[in-house]
Amino acid sequence: MAEKKPVKKEEKPEGPAGKIVFSEAVPATVEEIIGRTGTRGEVTQVRAKVQDGRDKNRIIRRNIKGPIRVKDILMLRETEIEARKLSHGRRG
Repeated sequence: MAEKKPVKKEEKPEGPAGKIVFSEAVPATVEEIIGRTGTRGEVTQVRAKVQDGRDKNRIIRRNIKGPIRVKDILMLRETEIEARKLSHGRRG
């Protein structure tokens, strides 16, 4: 018969004193909803104005998954990469 080996549990590293550590994020306000994108229309493209950080007051185009409205606040991990413009060529 095979002997069973004891299973060791992996210990998860935690931040200082057990606190959760988040990455830096920059707030941006949704100015305009441009349209839906994605193969099934599950992503919304918006124009958002960066509120803080290096690119303050810059308006960028971003793709958002999930419910979104004008004047919602997004927390962006980066503000350099911008989404491509939506093309209006649709199949019909």
